[in-house]
Amino acid sequence: MTETAPELSTRYDPASLEGPIYAAWEASGAMSPSEQASDRPTFTVMIPPPNVTGVLHMGHALNNTMQDVVIRHKRMCGYDALWVPGTDHAGIATQAVVEKRLFQEEGKTRKEMGREAFLDEVWKWREHHGDVILGQLKRLGASCDWSRTKFTLDPSMSTAVRESFVRLWEKGHVYRGARLVNWDCKLQTAVSDDEIEYVTRKGKLYTLHYPLTDGSGFIAVATTRPETMFGDTGVAVHPDDERYASMVGKTLKLPLVDREIPIVADDSVEAGFGTGAVKVTPGHDPADYERGKRHQLPVLSVLNNDGTMNEECGAFSGQTREQAREAVIQAFEEAGLFGGTEDITHNVTISDRSKTAIEPLISEQWFVRMQELAAPAIAAVNSGRLQFKPARWKKVYLDWLENVHDWCISRQLWWGHRIPVWYDEDEVPVASIEELQLGDPHPQTGKPLVRQDPDVLDTWASSWLWPFATLGWPEKTEDLARFYPTQFLSTARDIIYLWVARMVMAGYAFLDDLPEDERCPFSTCYIHATVLDGQGRRMSKSMGNGIDPVEMIERYGADAVRYSLMILTREGQDVKLAENRFELGQRFCNKIWNASRFVFGHLQGAVPKAQDVPATGEGALEDRWILSRLSATQQTVHAALESYDFHDAAQELYRFIWDDFCDWYVEAAKRRLHAAEDLPGCADAAASAAAARAVLATVLRDALKLLHPFTPFLTEALWAQLPGDWRGGEEQLMTATWPSADAERISEDVERDFATMQDAVRAVRNVRALLEISTSEKPQATFLTENAQATSLLEDNQALLQFFCRVGEMDLRHEGERPVGGTDVFRAGSVFLPFAADTDLAKLRDSLERKQGKVAKGIRGIEGKLGNERFLANADADVVAGERQRLLDLQQEAKTLEQNLSGL
Repeated sequence: MTETAPELSTRYDPASLEGPIYAAWEASGAMSPSEQASDRPTFTVMIPPPNVTGVLHMGHALNNTMQDVVIRHKRMCGYDALWVPGTDHAGIATQAVVEKRLFQEEGKTRKEMGREAFLDEVWKWREHHGDVILGQLKRLGASCDWSRTKFTLDPSMSTAVRESFVRLWEKGHVYRGARLVNWDCKLQTAVSDDEIEYVTRKGKLYTLHYPLTDGSGFIAVATTRPETMFGDTGVAVHPDDERYASMVGKTLKLPLVDREIPIVADDSVEAGFGTGAVKVTPGHDPADYERGKRHQLPVLSVLNNDGTMNEECGAFSGQTREQAREAVIQAFEEAGLFGGTEDITHNVTISDRSKTAIEPLISEQWFVRMQELAAPAIAAVNSGRLQFKPARWKKVYLDWLENVHDWCISRQLWWGHRIPVWYDEDEVPVASIEELQLGDPHPQTGKPLVRQDPDVLDTWASSWLWPFATLGWPEKTEDLARFYPTQFLSTARDIIYLWVARMVMAGYAFLDDLPEDERCPFSTCYIHATVLDGQGRRMSKSMGNGIDPVEMIERYGADAVRYSLMILTREGQDVKLAENRFELGQRFCNKIWNASRFVFGHLQGAVPKAQDVPATGEGALEDRWILSRLSATQQTVHAALESYDFHDAAQELYRFIWDDFCDWYVEAAKRRLHAAEDLPGCADAAASAAAARAVLATVLRDALKLLHPFTPFLTEALWAQLPGDWRGGEEQLMTATWPSADAERISEDVERDFATMQDAVRAVRNVRALLEISTSEKPQATFLTENAQATSLLEDNQALLQFFCRVGEMDLRHEGERPVGGTDVFRAGSVFLPFAADTDLAKLRDSLERKQGKVAKGIRGIEGKLGNERFLANADADVVAGERQRLLDLQQEAKTLEQNLSGL
């Protein structure tokens, strides 16, 4: 890395760094695990394969940054880490894109072209456009093992799909039958229950009169779909509805077609909706389908696959649904059988692919019986083998599995895994893993095979095999043995049941040669936040409110985008995002860059040795403090990453780098570095400066490691500039060792002492601002402390205190008269600066009174906690003790404030 890394410039320019650094990562092979199995534990992540038609959106950027943070952390922790990338063939979406292009550019339809010619065009499109999103993931910094990139239509994946289908076939889990399915009339294919959406729309409720066959009157039915009346095979009423009690069992004459249909009593009818009587159309409504089965009513289909009316509709055949609706109403009006309309708002089922209304149709389809497959997937979560994070998503997963329906797996498409079933001349089917040829003898009947099933499998029928098919299943490969099961899956809530639940079912169904506790494909399923726009709306193309992550990378840099997403996204909460929110990450990256330049500037020509770092418990207070904070931060960040608390880790790093290191330690180190420059030959000053340089190098080295999973480009560039001895032979940060905390350096006493110093400095700065003392002035300062111990602390660190406060003579004491002057309190006493002739005492009093109000509010809050029996019973003892100490501190602060106000 040192040979390819550019020289450190005066400003952070991500555009000049990211390309060369990523190329060096790829060339090094660091993104791949070791070629041979080793003693190192493995850690595997499978990327949720984006659609081959897709481009990077903010949801991808968020999810893949999280995965990259995880895999980089595990790689540095010594795991043989594998992150498998790939794309999904996205059957419906891809076919629709190519069909549209061919028609627009060449005026051709797929049916005119024929199956083989059309599929050739889809493959050509895929070769030119299909990997765009993978290149964009590289721009984001994703450290996938690109040598293992998979596509769900790769030959190895096709083998796995056929194997899984045949296994289900042989166990009786797959069957073909005529069932009511969700039909997308635009795409002319069945879609599953999980690929539909419900939207609220305004509509009309129509009342139609169906005459009784015996001439004794009519029954009024309410419907939103009058055009489907051609498929009515009954009318249903509630058995307790007295209005219709005498009519149950009678028949009606269905207008326009003169067909007799019965009146039946069914508990599912809502007596209070409409007229209380509903037409039963089993061929075009799921509820009617069930009613029809209960009453043995015939099933009629009155729609063609394109949504037009079929020959059952007589003179209305060929019309669109909308045209037929108007024509039917007109015909009923002319016959005196129309009862009027009512405006309503109702749910309409639409396809999440084409966004057009779903039409329930009776169709021959392939199905998978799901109940038996669901049982072990349910047990995996209930036993704790599979954990959801946040835990509340477990309920969504279980609710779906415990109420699972058979899965319609066939699609009337050409792009996808063709169903591996062939038929002989008598339509006897046979499933085969091997590709059979037409004319070959049927394995059971011996008769020649005459056709293959024309349908393809649902896209999810390949995606559910993703965790193990990508590792070589059904072959017993070394990768499968080493890297399955995986440990971490991060995905969106929308596909918990579409994908997550099915992958778990597949793991248990197909990896039956593994012990049961090794079949579950992943141990943690992390459901990431949804990225919303600044107004809290979902981002979408139609609304034009999306933010292009590639544009943001070009504007702010990949690390700024990554870090902003991590720190803005809290577990379980959706994130509102506007373009300017990435300035947060940009400012942080600039802060790291500039702090590093400062450190490197003071290491040139005077590179410290490791032994220059003060031993535990020795050295200046600021050294002991920052080394304590470094080890505490290492512990906190590591624990947060181990539990996938990305925001918490990013927030802790921000506080440490910006507040502790840059704002306090770097400033404190300047005093000693400058002193050594001002006092050449002074042994004490030289030793102090050497210790400061060594601590700066130590903190920067470990901070770069801690930051690397979040900001990999920036930290890799800075790592290359770190003096070689301080890299410890680790030339590439990506594969460097994760820093371990030195627990012995963590000192609550040291951190409390330095916090007192910080508080005293803030108090002086507050008073300087109130008294409008310029930065060039160095007034006398009096620190009146609460006890001798506090005075001793300030005396021992007087030079540091004087440097931060920019004051002249200092009076440090815990006894004596309170001086006259501008004042503020800190956690160990009060500070006083002399009044000037024009000091605004009213302004000073107002400041102290406002602070007094805040302290009083804090006291009330803690007293409320400590007075709450539930808090005392449930909180950790350390937390309770901390609250009690905080109360004592605030009470002392309130007393001091009162004294200072009295002094005014």
